[in-house]
Amino acid sequence: MFAMDSNHQSNYKLSKTEKKFLRKQIKARHTLLRHEGIETVSYATQSLVVANGGLGNGVSRNQLLPVLEKCGLVDALLMPPNKPYSFARYKTTEESKRAYVTLNGKEVVDDLGQKIILYLNFVEKAQWKELRPQALPPGLMVVEEIISSEEEKMLLESVDWTEDTDNQNSQKSLKHRRVKHFGYEFHYENNNVDKDKPLPGGLPDICDSFLEKWLREGYIKHKPDQMTINQYEPGQGIPAHIDTHSAFEDEIVSLSLGSEIVMDFKHPDGIAVPVMLPRRSLLVITGESRYLWTHGITCRKFDTVQASESHKSGIITSDVGDLTLSKRGLRTSFTFRKVRQTPCNCSYPLVCDSQRKETPPSFPESDKEASRLEQEYVHQVYEEIAGHFSSTRHTPWPHIVEFLKALPSGSIVADIGCGNGKYLGINKELYMVGCDRSQNLVDICRERQFQAFVCDALAVPVRSGSCDACISIAVIHHFATAERRVAALQEIVRLLRPGGKALIYVWAMEQEYNKQKSKYLRGNRNSQGKKEEMNSDTSVQRSLVEQMPDMGSRDSASSVPRINDSQEGGCNSRQVSNSKLPIHVNRTSFYSQDVLVPWHLKGNPDKGKPVEPFGPVGSQDPSPVFHRYYHVFREGELEAVCRTVSDVRILQSYYDQGNWCVILQKA
Repeated sequence: MFAMDSNHQSNYKLSKTEKKFLRKQIKARHTLLRHEGIETVSYATQSLVVANGGLGNGVSRNQLLPVLEKCGLVDALLMPPNKPYSFARYKTTEESKRAYVTLNGKEVVDDLGQKIILYLNFVEKAQWKELRPQALPPGLMVVEEIISSEEEKMLLESVDWTEDTDNQNSQKSLKHRRVKHFGYEFHYENNNVDKDKPLPGGLPDICDSFLEKWLREGYIKHKPDQMTINQYEPGQGIPAHIDTHSAFEDEIVSLSLGSEIVMDFKHPDGIAVPVMLPRRSLLVITGESRYLWTHGITCRKFDTVQASESHKSGIITSDVGDLTLSKRGLRTSFTFRKVRQTPCNCSYPLVCDSQRKETPPSFPESDKEASRLEQEYVHQVYEEIAGHFSSTRHTPWPHIVEFLKALPSGSIVADIGCGNGKYLGINKELYMVGCDRSQNLVDICRERQFQAFVCDALAVPVRSGSCDACISIAVIHHFATAERRVAALQEIVRLLRPGGKALIYVWAMEQEYNKQKSKYLRGNRNSQGKKEEMNSDTSVQRSLVEQMPDMGSRDSASSVPRINDSQEGGCNSRQVSNSKLPIHVNRTSFYSQDVLVPWHLKGNPDKGKPVEPFGPVGSQDPSPVFHRYYHVFREGELEAVCRTVSDVRILQSYYDQGNWCVILQKA
């Protein structure tokens, strides 16, 4: 191939192909800096960053290493999990220069048979910030080789997938797998069973000897009376969930047959632990791992696993020098549960459906208390996360763009709660001004040459009736009482001239609407939160150069309320003083309207400093977690709030990917 360094452009005239590769290499360089904080250098070093050559876009260690080794001795190949790039360190600078010249623009075929083009750039050091080794979730155990290969074969052959669907045991082909139920049918919509409708026949006799053995050896305390058999083709999975507390007794055990799999466990504060379940192993979930952590299997055809042969089960560590991809095979699981006949009295009352009703979430009892809650869980948080938050805000939402584009040329428009100013430059024919409570976000707006100032949305220092239009995108849900939400709306209306329009967006409690799940619920990425677009999916892309312009973070979210602060140990979360407010986690439906949503801060939190996702290998500082207050709106609630404001009429109300939206007009 050829060297693609812009410093050499003047030495000879580049061909059309060379110019194309040079442009893409420079784009890869800029993308790595913008989204990952990886700074490349223009001079030769021993270390290279290989864009598009990562586990995150289907390139395994066994596939990439031989390609790199053709250019010299590779000292280290670091492949961060779920990232579309890797780091290679050569023995000498001469060898890395040879790789830079030879491999830039080289086409390789990934493990799925798709062609990928590599783009290489020099870096000072090939290092990656690693978190300290994690422990298995409390109460979780993986027992290897719990059965023999002969017993595995016997169990697999006992499952008849050709049976009629009308037979006595409930058999279904779900979107992501085939399923059989015995004893009781497991209902996935609520992770429960109908205790009054047992299936005839009970559990298959073939399971008796195994269950008796596990009882004797102490893996289970109750003999199961419900079994679910799942068959997973490569690429299939099961959404993250917690089996309903009141439905089953403490221990849930699952036998893995046919193939290994990585199962993801996640704590309400966002800590994720990938656990390898080898073939013929037994997963035992009890205690905290049963009642507090979600578990699920991500839909993918390859798992990120340890490359070393000695590592069989347990946690997939963050040792980027020992990670590769493992192709999934056909896996069958036998999951056993004991149906509970009495209410659950576990140690996690705020996440327990048997006990939760006795502990309603707390609400601010005064305007002063509400203001204090907003100061701690909204204002201070956005000041801390402003830089990282802004780096995740790229793509404007179509309906908001449509509203702004439809306004007459020359209109004066205020963006109340403008964040990083994403919407301030959409329509150059408008005179737009933004305001936000966060000084750091306003500073970012100003750096982008937008007009913005700091103020509270309840007291905007703009003359009444001076705006032709206003937008308020994902702001009003941050106010902690109904009165303050009405006051925020009244302030927006005050700014409008007669006939002026306002567009309001708030998060919706209904994340499934008209039988369609929002992108937020459909997403499967373990990352972080959006102030504006809760449901804008930014999954890991196959090509860093072509498809990585919007690799933002997002909130993990579902509604598992938090336990008290003393039970948070080891999760590196900033202390949450109001422990009665639920913590919202992990992409499932809301159960409470007033929640705290975690934001996992990545990189250097100091404003103005570059994000540094890689540092000294073995660094012990995991990302801090902040919590933001939200009131999620029920269907019709936003319209009802609008009707309390005088001199306005609702022109339009609609649902937009997990948000309730209205367009108002001032009389």
